[in-house]
This record gives sequence, C-alpha cells and structure tokens, in this order.
Amino acid sequence: MRTFRALYATLPVFTVTVLLGLLGPVRSLGSGTANLPSEPHLSPAASYLSRLAVQGGAPEAAMLTHRDSPVPHDDYRSTGPGIARDDHFRAGSATKTFVATVVLQLVCEGRLQLSESVDRYLPGLVRGNGNDGRRITLRSLLTHTSGLYDYTADTSARPLSPGAAVRAALSHRPASSPGSYAYSNTNYVLLGLVVRRVTGHDYATEIRRRVLIPLRLTGTSFPGARTGLPEPHGRGYSRDPADGTLRDVTAFDPRPAGAAGELISTLTDLSRFYAALLGGRLLPPGMLATLLDTAPTHGVYAMGIYPQRLSCGVTVWGHNGHIAGSYVRTAATRDGHHVLTFRVNTDTLSDASLEPALLTAEFCPPEEHPGRQARQRPVRQHPTR
Repeated sequence: MRTFRALYATLPVFTVTVLLGLLGPVRSLGSGTANLPSEPHLSPAASYLSRLAVQGGAPEAAMLTHRDSPVPHDDYRSTGPGIARDDHFRAGSATKTFVATVVLQLVCEGRLQLSESVDRYLPGLVRGNGNDGRRITLRSLLTHTSGLYDYTADTSARPLSPGAAVRAALSHRPASSPGSYAYSNTNYVLLGLVVRRVTGHDYATEIRRRVLIPLRLTGTSFPGARTGLPEPHGRGYSRDPADGTLRDVTAFDPRPAGAAGELISTLTDLSRFYAALLGGRLLPPGMLATLLDTAPTHGVYAMGIYPQRLSCGVTVWGHNGHIAGSYVRTAATRDGHHVLTFRVNTDTLSDASLEPALLTAEFCPPEEHPGRQARQRPVRQHPTR
C-alpha cells in the first residue's frame, strides 16, 4: 500500500535541520507499559491505546468516543499523565474538512460554483509548466483530482505564505493527469485563496464565523505565525531517523501548512465538529451528499473527508492529521451519532495496522457484529498531512 509523507516530514530541509539543531536531543520516551484505567470492562478500542505506545512507538496516546444512543455518552481514555483530554494539539489535515465545509456553504449561497474554474476566481494565478487554472475546477481541488504538484514535496522551498506555496507547486509540472486522484496540499491552499477572494476575509476568519462560533468549538484556533500552542497543552515529539531518539517539536512555525493543515484543536472539538457535520448541522442534505460524493475518486476521497470500510461492513467517515509532533484521527458513522477521535503526541506510528484495528474494535464490537472477520482487511492508506 502506498504511504504518504507527513507535512512535517516534507518541510524544507533547512527548516527541519535548524529546528532539531536548536532543540537538541531529548531522552527517548520509549514504549513502556501504558497506564490505562483499571476497569473490569475495558472496551476493545480502549485496549489499543497501549498498543499505540508499545507497538506504534508513540510516547503517549489518548482517545475520546461519543455515542448518541441509547443515551448520549462520552468516554475518555489515555495512557499517561503527559497527555490530557483538554490538551490543545496540532490537527494537521483535519483542517481540510473545515475548509471544504466553508467552500460548500459558499456554494449554497450562490457565491461559488463547483464547476467553475480556478481561473475565474484567481485569474492568471495558476499558469506555467503545464499547469492551467482554466482547466481546473473547484470540484477538482476539493477532491484532489486537479493534478497539481504538492508543494510540501519540494524540500527546497520554504513557503511562508499561500502565494509562495502556490509558486513552489507551479515550479513543477503537474504530478498527475487532471481527473485522477492524487493528494496534494496545494489544492487546499488554493481553496483558502478562493475563500478570501469571494468573501474579503481569510479562510480562518470565515471558519471561525461559520463553524467554530456556532458549534462553540472554543478549543479550536488558527495560529497563523504563532509558534506555540494555547494552554493547556502537552509536548509533541518527532523521532530522529538517525538514532531513534525523540525530539521535542512542540513549537514551530505553522505557516507552511496554511489552509492545508494549520489547525489547532482538542479531542472534544474535533469529535463535536464531525458529529455536527455528518449530522446535518452545517450543510443542507443535498450539499452534504455532495461533500460525501466519492465518485470522482472511485471511492477513495470525497471533499475534505474520506470513507473507510471496515471488515464488518461498517463505513466510517472522517480525516486524519499528521504534522510535527502530532497524529490525530477522527472517524464517525454516517449519521454522526458515533464518533471516535484518537491522538498520539508524535508524528510517526511505526505500525500502520494499528489504526484500522482500533477503528474495527470500536465500530465493529463482537456483540453487535458476531459474524465479523477476526482480522481487519487490508485498507488503502490515506493521506497523513
């Protein structure tokens, strides 16, 4: 299965080298025994938290589950004191779901059209090296079928603005033919510029007004040039490929991520957002169906959100986020009534099979699916930026 680089892993070599050089090595936090709550009826999904530490090589992990029925219930679990329910952390590409939601709200208002070209809204911006914004639609940006080169793959670039990120992408020929699925952060940087063009406000302002405030997501923010995290927060670590030690990367410049991945959030806020989105609180039914349409990518990706079919036949919807010092994943049932968000405070899981196994344990419990397969089927690896 194809694996995808983390956004942090594709930041310019200069940026990564300086960051690690200034911070220096820290004690390897290893994979000791996880300190899960001692309860007689620990859920199968919660038991995977210790595996994220032991098998996945994460310092610590946390998980929040929410069910609306039969009685609304939240369940929080963690592996140790260094990671907490209310911590703020970098959510990486979960940002894309927020951006896609606002774009489709603007479509509902008649201010954008999915079939219109990028060039209509950003005249002349996407040109050169075989790239032509006149042949790229907003729909293709949302579904990663534009063919545009992913600017984060260019390790010689250090884009600190959306314009610089686009220029870095356009210095390369298209990465794929238009219409074929190829995940590219450039698509969502362009969508952020489109939102600014039609509203007069940057994407962060529009997301705050349209999503964060109505849903009371008080733990979610867009840092801009701020290098730190809001309080409370724990530490974020990245494993040095040279010697395996973990280095503290809690503070860094998030501007290269932009509309593709700069979001800071909490377990509670991410769970609440995806529940509200899938539950129809942010988009009318027809537009929500458009958001979830995977036809352009043959089932791989929708618009800022993707499905994953589990071995028991259940399909969950959500997104992951993979950025310096943080990996997070939210998955939910189609109606948003059952949501799982888990995170680890490092950007690398050494065992990729843990994630689908954890989702299967949560959404396919034996008592609900007695005939389900004992093992999770192989699944397509999704972007982790």
